[in-house]
Amino acid sequence: MDTSPPRNAWSERSHELAQLIARSALGERAAFARLYELTSGHLFAVVLRIQRDRALAEDLLQEVYVSAWKAIGSFDAAQSQPMTWLTRIARNKAIDSLRRAQTQPRLESLHRDDDDDDRPGLDQQLADESPGPPDLLVAASDARQLGACMQALTPVQRQSLALAFFDGLSHAEVAEHLRQPLGTVKSWVRRALSSLKDCLERAAQRDHAVLGDSAGS
Repeated sequence: MDTSPPRNAWSERSHELAQLIARSALGERAAFARLYELTSGHLFAVVLRIQRDRALAEDLLQEVYVSAWKAIGSFDAAQSQPMTWLTRIARNKAIDSLRRAQTQPRLESLHRDDDDDDRPGLDQQLADESPGPPDLLVAASDARQLGACMQALTPVQRQSLALAFFDGLSHAEVAEHLRQPLGTVKSWVRRALSSLKDCLERAAQRDHAVLGDSAGS
């Protein structure tokens, strides 16, 4: 079910980006240049959280906009907001680059001074030295186990975590998307990360125990 807010609930910035996308779809390169100017900082942060090599991240950012230009006509405002659509392209490009290098993504967030606009940083959400959710996502290689852990979350926790962690939206953007108070969204994300961490830790421990039993047999 589509949970995107109607366009009349979008922020002024989202409307501006949608207009630039529409003009870009008509071949207006000046509009696309403006779109790049307004969104490249955010998308570079998304890419850099996954692909930590800065030089490669810069190259990937250019690939993101090449892909966006080619697919610009496929943007559907009824399905997602402009930044969500662009963020997904950026995430996919970054993760694909890691797959090509046969490595695993490390979804670590960059430090921001403004907490309200901060992407939900796992080091801030879970301030300990134990493996965080990204590391445990790798450890829990069984996709069914990950799915079970996600299903154990409440619907609002699942949705806010997907938007904030996987789509790379800020807390404020998630709050706008869900039309909920910022403090409520932060609480949902924090609790979802904590629950997911606990569930995946248990799964990793079970996997380790099974591997130990197999090695000893």
